[in-house]
Amino acid sequence: MPRETRKIKLREIEASKITQTVAELCQWANFELGEDVLSALRQALKTEPSPLGREVLSRLLENAGIAREERVSLCQDCGTAVVFLEMGQDVHISGGDLYQAIAEGVSQGYTQGYLRKSIVSQPFSDRINTRDNTPPVIHTEIVPGDRLKIAVLPKGGGAENMSRLVMLKPTDGREGVIDVALRAVEEAGGNPCPPIIVGLGIGATAEKAMLLAKKALLRPVGKPNPDPEINQLEKELLDRINDLGIGPLGFGGGTTALAVHAEVTPAHLTSLPVAINFQCHSARHQEAVL
Repeated sequence: MPRETRKIKLREIEASKITQTVAELCQWANFELGEDVLSALRQALKTEPSPLGREVLSRLLENAGIAREERVSLCQDCGTAVVFLEMGQDVHISGGDLYQAIAEGVSQGYTQGYLRKSIVSQPFSDRINTRDNTPPVIHTEIVPGDRLKIAVLPKGGGAENMSRLVMLKPTDGREGVIDVALRAVEEAGGNPCPPIIVGLGIGATAEKAMLLAKKALLRPVGKPNPDPEINQLEKELLDRINDLGIGPLGFGGGTTALAVHAEVTPAHLTSLPVAINFQCHSARHQEAVL
Protein backbone atom coordinates (compact mmCIF):
# COMPACT_ATOMS: atom_id res chain seq x y z
CA MET A 1 0.00 0.00 0.00
CA PRO A 2 1.27 3.52 -0.72
CA ARG A 3 2.77 5.28 2.27
CA GLU A 4 0.61 8.09 3.59
CA THR A 5 2.29 11.46 3.32
CA ARG A 6 1.67 14.33 5.70
CA LYS A 7 1.46 17.82 4.26
CA ILE A 8 3.24 20.52 6.22
CA LYS A 9 1.61 23.90 6.01
CA LEU A 10 4.18 26.65 5.63
CA ARG A 11 3.56 30.32 6.36
CA GLU A 12 4.50 32.50 3.42
CA ILE A 13 6.32 35.82 3.79
CA GLU A 14 6.74 37.98 0.72
CA ALA A 15 10.31 38.96 -0.14
CA SER A 16 9.11 42.51 -0.80
CA LYS A 17 7.88 42.76 2.81
CA ILE A 18 11.33 41.74 4.03
CA THR A 19 12.94 44.40 1.85
CA GLN A 20 10.62 47.08 3.20
CA THR A 21 11.21 46.00 6.80
CA VAL A 22 15.00 45.96 6.48
CA ALA A 23 14.99 49.40 4.84
CA GLU A 24 12.97 50.79 7.76
CA LEU A 25 15.16 49.08 10.37
CA CYS A 26 18.37 50.48 8.83
CA GLN A 27 17.04 54.02 9.17
CA TRP A 28 15.41 53.51 12.55
CA ALA A 29 18.60 52.04 13.99
CA ASN A 30 20.72 54.93 12.72
CA PHE A 31 18.29 57.64 13.87
CA GLU A 32 17.20 56.41 17.31
CA LEU A 33 19.07 55.05 20.30
CA GLY A 34 17.09 52.47 22.25
CA GLU A 35 15.67 53.42 25.62
CA ASP A 36 18.01 50.90 27.26
CA VAL A 37 21.05 52.79 25.95
CA LEU A 38 19.61 56.19 26.82
CA SER A 39 18.83 55.00 30.35
CA ALA A 40 22.40 53.71 30.79
CA LEU A 41 23.84 57.02 29.56
CA ARG A 42 21.58 59.02 31.91
CA GLN A 43 22.65 56.85 34.84
CA ALA A 44 26.30 57.25 33.88
CA LEU A 45 25.83 61.04 33.82
CA LYS A 46 24.66 60.89 37.45
CA THR A 47 27.61 58.83 38.66
CA GLU A 48 30.52 59.97 36.46
CA PRO A 49 33.15 61.63 38.73
CA SER A 50 35.00 63.53 36.00
CA PRO A 51 33.63 66.98 35.01
CA LEU A 52 34.89 66.48 31.46
CA GLY A 53 33.36 63.00 31.42
CA ARG A 54 30.00 64.44 32.50
CA GLU A 55 30.23 67.06 29.76
CA VAL A 56 30.87 64.34 27.14
CA LEU A 57 27.94 62.23 28.37
CA SER A 58 25.68 65.27 28.32
CA ARG A 59 26.67 65.98 24.71
CA LEU A 60 26.04 62.36 23.73
CA LEU A 61 22.52 62.55 25.14
CA GLU A 62 21.96 65.89 23.39
CA ASN A 63 23.18 64.38 20.12
CA ALA A 64 20.79 61.44 20.51
CA GLY A 65 17.88 63.84 20.98
CA ILE A 66 18.76 65.83 17.86
CA ALA A 67 19.15 62.68 15.75
CA ARG A 68 15.75 61.39 16.85
CA GLU A 69 13.92 64.68 16.29
CA GLU A 70 15.53 65.62 12.98
CA ARG A 71 15.80 62.06 11.59
CA VAL A 72 19.53 62.30 10.97
CA SER A 73 22.19 59.72 11.74
CA LEU A 74 23.52 59.47 15.29
CA CYS A 75 27.07 59.21 13.93
CA GLN A 76 28.78 60.02 10.65
CA ASP A 77 29.83 56.36 10.51
CA CYS A 78 26.58 54.57 9.69
CA GLY A 79 28.35 51.25 9.85
CA THR A 80 28.35 47.89 8.18
CA ALA A 81 24.79 46.56 8.07
CA VAL A 82 24.95 43.38 10.15
CA VAL A 83 21.66 41.46 9.96
CA PHE A 84 20.69 38.67 12.35
CA LEU A 85 17.85 36.39 11.24
CA GLU A 86 15.89 33.94 13.35
CA MET A 87 13.92 32.07 10.72
CA GLY A 88 11.10 29.79 11.75
CA GLN A 89 11.36 26.35 10.19
CA ASP A 90 7.74 26.66 9.03
CA VAL A 91 8.37 29.84 7.02
CA HIS A 92 8.53 29.98 3.23
CA ILE A 93 9.86 33.06 1.44
CA SER A 94 7.88 33.79 -1.70
CA GLY A 95 8.43 36.22 -4.53
CA GLY A 96 12.20 36.35 -4.36
CA ASP A 97 15.45 35.29 -2.73
CA LEU A 98 15.77 35.94 1.02
CA TYR A 99 19.32 37.30 0.99
CA GLN A 100 18.69 39.41 -2.10
CA ALA A 101 15.61 40.87 -0.42
CA ILE A 102 17.71 41.83 2.61
CA ALA A 103 20.45 43.37 0.46
CA GLU A 104 17.85 45.41 -1.43
CA GLY A 105 16.43 46.58 1.90
CA VAL A 106 19.87 47.74 3.02
CA SER A 107 20.38 49.52 -0.30
CA GLN A 108 17.03 51.30 -0.06
CA GLY A 109 17.40 52.14 3.62
CA TYR A 110 20.85 53.68 3.30
CA THR A 111 19.99 55.54 0.10
CA GLN A 112 16.58 56.87 1.13
CA GLY A 113 17.78 57.71 4.64
CA TYR A 114 20.85 59.62 3.37
CA LEU A 115 23.05 57.37 5.47
CA ARG A 116 26.78 57.21 4.77
CA LYS A 117 27.75 54.32 2.52
CA SER A 118 30.92 52.78 3.89
CA ILE A 119 31.33 49.40 2.18
CA VAL A 120 34.14 48.92 -0.35
CA SER A 121 34.81 46.01 -2.68
CA GLN A 122 38.32 44.59 -3.19
CA PRO A 123 39.23 45.67 0.36
CA PHE A 124 42.94 44.81 0.01
CA SER A 125 43.50 46.69 -3.27
CA ASP A 126 41.21 49.10 -5.17
CA ARG A 127 38.69 49.67 -2.30
CA ILE A 128 35.86 50.81 -4.57
CA ASN A 129 32.77 52.04 -2.72
CA THR A 130 29.70 49.93 -3.53
CA ARG A 131 27.60 53.12 -3.21
CA ASP A 132 24.64 51.59 -1.34
CA ASN A 133 26.32 49.98 1.73
CA THR A 134 25.82 46.48 0.36
CA PRO A 135 26.50 43.66 0.73
CA PRO A 136 25.23 43.28 4.29
CA VAL A 137 26.67 40.70 6.67
CA ILE A 138 23.92 38.16 7.39
CA HIS A 139 23.77 35.56 10.16
CA THR A 140 20.89 33.08 9.97
CA GLU A 141 19.56 30.78 12.67
CA ILE A 142 16.76 28.27 12.02
CA VAL A 143 14.33 28.15 14.96
CA PRO A 144 10.95 26.51 15.66
CA GLY A 145 7.81 28.33 14.56
CA ASP A 146 6.45 30.30 11.63
CA ARG A 147 7.91 33.76 12.22
CA LEU A 148 10.92 35.61 10.87
CA LYS A 149 12.78 37.85 13.32
CA ILE A 150 15.09 40.43 11.76
CA ALA A 151 17.61 42.43 13.79
CA VAL A 152 19.74 45.10 12.12
CA LEU A 153 22.97 46.14 13.83
CA PRO A 154 24.85 48.99 12.09
CA LYS A 155 28.45 48.31 13.16
CA GLY A 156 30.86 51.25 13.11
CA GLY A 157 34.42 50.72 11.98
CA GLY A 158 36.11 52.29 14.99
CA ALA A 159 34.60 49.77 17.40
CA GLU A 160 34.79 46.80 15.03
CA ASN A 161 38.50 47.38 14.40
CA MET A 162 39.18 46.76 18.09
CA SER A 163 37.79 43.18 17.96
CA ARG A 164 39.96 40.45 19.44
CA LEU A 165 40.08 36.65 19.40
CA VAL A 166 42.36 34.77 21.80
CA MET A 167 42.65 30.99 22.02
CA LEU A 168 43.46 30.45 25.68
CA LYS A 169 44.62 27.26 27.32
CA PRO A 170 41.93 25.61 29.46
CA THR A 171 44.14 26.10 32.51
CA ASP A 172 43.94 29.89 32.00
CA GLY A 173 40.35 29.64 33.23
CA ARG A 174 38.26 32.53 34.54
CA GLU A 175 41.21 34.80 35.33
CA GLY A 176 42.54 34.28 31.84
CA VAL A 177 39.22 35.44 30.39
CA ILE A 178 39.25 38.54 32.61
CA ASP A 179 42.86 39.37 31.73
CA VAL A 180 42.19 39.08 27.99
CA ALA A 181 39.12 41.31 28.18
CA LEU A 182 40.83 43.97 30.30
CA ARG A 183 43.86 44.02 28.03
CA ALA A 184 41.65 44.42 24.95
CA VAL A 185 39.80 47.38 26.50
CA GLU A 186 43.02 49.02 27.68
CA GLU A 187 44.70 48.65 24.28
CA ALA A 188 41.59 49.99 22.52
CA GLY A 189 41.57 53.14 24.66
CA GLY A 190 39.37 55.81 23.11
CA ASN A 191 39.32 54.23 19.63
CA PRO A 192 35.93 52.46 19.97
CA CYS A 193 34.31 55.70 21.25
CA PRO A 194 33.51 54.84 24.87
CA PRO A 195 31.41 54.40 26.86
CA ILE A 196 31.25 51.03 25.17
CA ILE A 197 29.29 47.83 25.45
CA VAL A 198 31.66 44.86 25.64
CA GLY A 199 30.45 41.68 23.96
CA LEU A 200 32.22 38.48 25.04
CA GLY A 201 31.93 35.12 23.31
CA ILE A 202 33.41 32.24 25.29
CA GLY A 203 33.67 28.65 24.12
CA ALA A 204 32.93 26.57 20.99
CA THR A 205 35.38 27.32 18.17
CA ALA A 206 37.10 30.46 16.91
CA GLU A 207 34.38 31.54 14.46
CA LYS A 208 31.52 30.65 16.81
CA ALA A 209 33.06 32.61 19.67
CA MET A 210 33.34 35.68 17.44
CA LEU A 211 29.69 35.36 16.43
CA LEU A 212 28.61 34.99 20.06
CA ALA A 213 30.53 38.12 21.02
CA LYS A 214 28.74 40.15 18.38
CA LYS A 215 25.35 38.63 19.09
CA ALA A 216 25.80 39.53 22.76
CA LEU A 217 25.57 43.19 21.71
CA LEU A 218 21.90 42.67 20.82
CA ARG A 219 20.98 42.09 24.46
CA PRO A 220 19.32 45.12 26.13
CA VAL A 221 22.08 47.13 27.78
CA GLY A 222 22.74 45.89 31.29
CA LYS A 223 20.31 42.97 31.14
CA PRO A 224 22.16 40.23 33.05
CA ASN A 225 22.94 36.81 31.72
CA PRO A 226 20.47 34.41 33.40
CA ASP A 227 23.32 32.10 34.45
CA PRO A 228 24.49 33.35 37.91
CA GLU A 229 28.12 32.44 37.28
CA ILE A 230 28.23 34.29 33.96
CA ASN A 231 26.35 37.22 35.45
CA GLN A 232 28.98 37.49 38.20
CA LEU A 233 31.72 37.49 35.56
CA GLU A 234 29.95 40.33 33.73
CA LYS A 235 29.66 42.41 36.93
CA GLU A 236 33.29 41.94 37.92
CA LEU A 237 34.53 42.77 34.45
CA LEU A 238 32.39 45.91 34.25
CA ASP A 239 33.79 47.18 37.56
CA ARG A 240 37.37 46.45 36.59
CA ILE A 241 36.98 47.98 33.12
CA ASN A 242 35.57 51.18 34.62
CA ASP A 243 38.47 51.27 37.06
CA LEU A 244 40.86 51.63 34.10
CA GLY A 245 40.06 55.35 33.95
CA ILE A 246 39.72 55.59 30.16
CA GLY A 247 36.37 57.36 30.49
CA PRO A 248 33.91 58.84 27.97
CA LEU A 249 35.53 59.19 24.53
CA GLY A 250 38.88 58.42 26.17
CA PHE A 251 39.09 61.74 28.05
CA GLY A 252 39.35 60.05 31.45
CA GLY A 253 36.76 59.16 34.04
CA GLY A 254 34.83 56.30 35.54
CA THR A 255 32.52 55.43 32.64
CA THR A 256 34.51 53.42 30.12
CA ALA A 257 31.78 50.78 29.63
CA LEU A 258 28.03 50.81 30.10
CA ALA A 259 27.76 47.03 30.21
CA VAL A 260 29.53 43.73 29.68
CA HIS A 261 27.47 41.04 27.95
CA ALA A 262 28.94 37.54 27.91
CA GLU A 263 27.63 34.52 26.03
CA VAL A 264 29.11 31.13 26.90
CA THR A 265 28.81 27.79 25.13
CA PRO A 266 30.54 24.39 25.53
CA ALA A 267 34.05 24.00 24.14
CA HIS A 268 36.50 21.22 23.26
CA LEU A 269 38.41 19.91 26.26
CA THR A 270 41.66 21.32 24.84
CA SER A 271 40.26 24.78 24.00
CA LEU A 272 39.13 28.00 25.62
CA PRO A 273 38.30 30.49 22.84
CA VAL A 274 37.58 34.05 24.00
CA ALA A 275 36.27 36.66 21.56
CA ILE A 276 35.79 40.35 22.32
CA ASN A 277 33.59 42.66 20.25
CA PHE A 278 32.99 46.30 21.18
CA GLN A 279 30.00 48.48 20.46
CA CYS A 280 30.46 52.23 20.73
CA HIS A 281 28.20 54.59 22.69
CA SER A 282 25.94 54.71 19.61
CA ALA A 283 24.80 51.19 20.44
CA ARG A 284 22.44 50.99 17.50
CA HIS A 285 20.19 48.08 16.66
CA GLN A 286 16.53 47.58 15.92
CA GLU A 287 14.46 44.49 15.26
CA ALA A 288 11.12 43.39 13.85
CA VAL A 289 9.17 40.14 13.69
CA LEU A 290 7.25 39.18 10.53
